[in-house]
Amino acid sequence: MFQRLLAAALCLGADPGLAGSYCGGDVACTVDGGNYRIELPQDGDVRGAYVYFHGFKSSAELQMRQRALVDTTLAHHLAYVAVDGLAGGWSYPGAPRRDRDERRFIGNVLNDLQNRHGFAPEKVIVGGFSVGASMAWYTACEQGGRVAAMVTFSGVFWDPLPKAADCTGNLPPMIHFHGTADRTFPLAGRPIGRTFHQGDALKSVAIYRERARCDLPAAHKSTIDGIVCDDVPGCLRGESILCIHDGGHEARPDLLDAGLTALGYPK
Repeated sequence: MFQRLLAAALCLGADPGLAGSYCGGDVACTVDGGNYRIELPQDGDVRGAYVYFHGFKSSAELQMRQRALVDTTLAHHLAYVAVDGLAGGWSYPGAPRRDRDERRFIGNVLNDLQNRHGFAPEKVIVGGFSVGASMAWYTACEQGGRVAAMVTFSGVFWDPLPKAADCTGNLPPMIHFHGTADRTFPLAGRPIGRTFHQGDALKSVAIYRERARCDLPAAHKSTIDGIVCDDVPGCLRGESILCIHDGGHEARPDLLDAGLTALGYPK
């Protein structure tokens, strides 16, 4: 297994100086500020990486046990990367916690993915579920030029919502799935305690599209995995797609499969 993973990493252009510092599978990859876990397709056909931020009270180790999501990702010739939050959570703007400088930490993760495994920005897709999806949204907002695309589930920006100008102009193409029956992170958001408030999904998408200079008059409907989605083309780097389904708070492998395919990452 080690030889196969190492060969794949070297084939992707990883820094040979890091070849002796192997990580993968049950061995976490450590960077300044935390760690992540990674699994690569076993056939050696590795075309990129899906960097996933877990939901509340989970961890990178637990996320790797969500085999349906992992195996779906691997089937698309992508490495599955589970980033580890602190104490099961994330410290993005508006979040109830301030445990870590996430922008710096995630920057370290992206650096390590390139230096250790050879995943340059054009090979990295970010995603996540619930508060992990929110972490992906802020990563795209703050470091969008370092990723190629985004596929997220059931989580967006938090109040106060960023202004369009707060985000980089290099926002990647994206697809977001959200359920009308979601009561944990509703489409309109909800208060968390007396101080914090989840953001509105429609307003978050509008901010994203404004900054990405999407062609709003050209918006049309497209169908993804049986869901009629709001598809806006003409953005600086690609389409912006919002898929509202009738489900609840969930990250489904069939939706991940359809989302990756829709954004140009086929099996």
